Amino acid sequence: MKPNIAAIHAYIPGKSGGADGKPLIKLSANENPLGTSPAALAARAEAQVPSLYPDPDSTALRTKLGELHGIDAGRIICGTGSGELLTIAASAFAGPGDEVLYVRYGFSLYEIAARRCGAEPVEAPDADYGTDIEALLGAVTPRTKVVFLANPNNPTGTYLSRKELARLHAGLPPHVLLVLDQAYAEYVAPENDDGGIDLATRASNVLVTRTFAKAYGLAGERVGWGYGASEIIGALNRIRGPFNVNSGAQAVALAALDDQAFIVAAREHNAAVRAAFCDELAALGNAGLRVVPSEANFVLVLFEGALSAAQAMAAIAEAGFAVRHLPGQGLPQALRITIGTADQMQTIATALRQAAEGAT
Repeated sequence: MKPNIAAIHAYIPGKSGGADGKPLIKLSANENPLGTSPAALAARAEAQVPSLYPDPDSTALRTKLGELHGIDAGRIICGTGSGELLTIAASAFAGPGDEVLYVRYGFSLYEIAARRCGAEPVEAPDADYGTDIEALLGAVTPRTKVVFLANPNNPTGTYLSRKELARLHAGLPPHVLLVLDQAYAEYVAPENDDGGIDLATRASNVLVTRTFAKAYGLAGERVGWGYGASEIIGALNRIRGPFNVNSGAQAVALAALDDQAFIVAAREHNAAVRAAFCDELAALGNAGLRVVPSEANFVLVLFEGALSAAQAMAAIAEAGFAVRHLPGQGLPQALRITIGTADQMQTIATALRQAAEGAT
C-alpha cells in the first residue's frame, strides 16, 4: 500500500443502530424525512432494461439540469454522487507536492480526496465553527492547487453569503481551483443563494458540485452533478468512471427534476421544523447546550456543560434515534442531528431536556 493511501481513515457513514445493535430511526445521514418524489419513484419502476449499458454522458439529465438552472449543459458533468466529482477534482488538479486546502470542521471526504491523489491536506482555522475567509486565504501557499468549501458546510451547517463567497474567490490566485460543494443548496431559501453557479459561469477556476441525495431524496441512487468551465469539466471527464451513472438513476433523477414542488415542500418543512427544534434547544442554554446556526437539513449541537455529547447521544438512542457523533473530526463535544419530522424532533428535544436535567 502506498503511504498516502495508508494514511487515509476510511469514510464512516451515519449509523442506523445503537451500540447494542438495536435498530434506530436514522437521523445520522441527513436523508430527506419526506422520502422521495412520487414522480421519481414511478420513473424508477420504468427504468431501462438492465442488460443495456446506460448513456455514458447522462445526456438527458444534463440537458434537463441546464434548462432548470439556466446554464450550459455542455459544462455539466454527472457523477456517482457528488462524492465522485469531489474526489476526481482533487485528482485532476493536485498531486504529490501540492496542497489541498479546506476549513477546519469541513466535510471529511476532502482529506480523503487529497491523500488519495498524493497531495497534502491542509486545514485552515475556523471562526466559531464557520468559515474564516481571512484564515482560509492566509493558508494559501504557492503549493495550493485546490480549495474545498461546502456551503452550507457539513457538519456544522454554517453558510457564506453571496458577498462573502465572492470575496473569498477574489482573494484566490487564478491557478487555484475553488470547489464549491453545494450538497445542501436546495435547503437554502432562493433569496439567500450564494451565487456559486453564477460564479462558476464567469470564472475559469470554480467548480460547483451538487447532489440528488439530500433534498431530492435519492441518496440510494447515487447521482450528483458538477458545473464549471469547459476546461475543468473536460479534465474531470477524462478520469470519471465510464458509465458512472446507471440507467435507473438517470431516469429517477430526470423525473425528480420535474417535481420542483417536492423540493419546495422539503425546503419549507426543513426550515419550519429546524427553527422549532432550535427554539426548543435554546431553552437549554443554561445547561450548556448551544446550536450552531444552520442553513442545512441538520444542526450541530454543542454540549458545553455537565451533559456530554456521548451522554446526550445515549439518551437520544434510548428515545429511539441514531444521530452523528464526530470525535474523529475534532468534535467530541458535538452531535450532528438531521432534521426529521416535527414529532421526531420534539421527541429528541424532550430527551435532551430530561438528560440535561439529570446531569445538573
